[in-house]
Amino acid sequence: MSLVLDLSPFVGTSAACVTLSVPRATYYRRRRAASSAPAVAAARPSPRGLSPQERCEVLATLNSDEHADLAPRQVFARLLDRGTYLCAIRTMYRLLAQNAQVRERRDQLRHPTYKKPELRATGPNQVWSWDITKLLGPEKGTYYHLYVLLDIFSRYVVGWMVASCEAAELAMRLIREAYERQDIEPGQVTVHADRGTSMTSKPVAMLYADLGISQSHSRPRVSNDNPYSEAHFKTCKYRPDFPNRFGSLEDARTYCGRLLHWYNHEHYHTGIGLLTPAVVHHDRVDEVLAVRDEALARAYAAHPERFVQRLPRAKRPSAVAWINPPHPIELVHPGLPGHADPRSSILGHPVTSPLGQSALGEAISSPGGRPARTSHASDNQQLHSAAAH
Repeated sequence: MSLVLDLSPFVGTSAACVTLSVPRATYYRRRRAASSAPAVAAARPSPRGLSPQERCEVLATLNSDEHADLAPRQVFARLLDRGTYLCAIRTMYRLLAQNAQVRERRDQLRHPTYKKPELRATGPNQVWSWDITKLLGPEKGTYYHLYVLLDIFSRYVVGWMVASCEAAELAMRLIREAYERQDIEPGQVTVHADRGTSMTSKPVAMLYADLGISQSHSRPRVSNDNPYSEAHFKTCKYRPDFPNRFGSLEDARTYCGRLLHWYNHEHYHTGIGLLTPAVVHHDRVDEVLAVRDEALARAYAAHPERFVQRLPRAKRPSAVAWINPPHPIELVHPGLPGHADPRSSILGHPVTSPLGQSALGEAISSPGGRPARTSHASDNQQLHSAAAH
């Protein structure tokens, strides 16, 4: 909400909320709650709790040479046999936990905290996403592997391959050929993928380093971190003519070639304003939108009563594509575009900035201790890669 407060003096509260995708009702409600929130009284210590001196005595006893290698239950019983009671067993554990002296007895693998990938593309060939899906073969237990490399901004398939196995060498060839075909410069593109064996292999990582490609990976078991590839596979496999099984490897390659050509050049994608991926990828958006706007203008002139609010305009594709867009409140710079306006329709809004123009936010942005206590493919593989036109 602080971003809305900072932006409001320049553009007004309504415009600031729309730019940052924050509902006005939520903004006003939280502002009222913050101004009327009662003061929280400080928690009073319990009369049954240990004093600071007693806490220090318990910790010193647990960390002594005699008891350092014993569990709190063992220490409690040993002291009680000597006629000494310091505190309950649970209190011992609580004090040890407060001082980071409680851990699992065994040396188990502790998984690191993976950072959520946040990738932003404002044009083609800035962020690619790739994945591998299985295609059923002629018999039970036989599969073919479809590799697809996708541009997340235009949804254009920049490279694909069908092979009989999954291997890092095949992935390297796919990425290198797409890199050369699209005339990519070092440092230009980021390639995102999940954490499959081919995606995280050392040969692929070395290829990225050689070509100057930045790599990004999804968090383990989080499919939402690779949404473009997952959605692409669903669109392809839900086609009415998609076969249940493929008769051979060549059969799968022939069908996927036709399928991906349809996807690139004939499929009107809702995520890019009902344009085809090829139109957006090859910078023909203005040309197509001019034809659509002219058709809508003629329809409006013929029957203005059917368009209640205003002269309709064809919907523009979003000026930015995200993988895991940050919440507007998390944005550090007010000028960084966030989510698209969820109220947009098929016809779009006249105020929506066309592809390539700056959004409202961009226009106004300015420049030692004791040990821890225990608590109970082969080279002759036949390949096929489509040259994306």
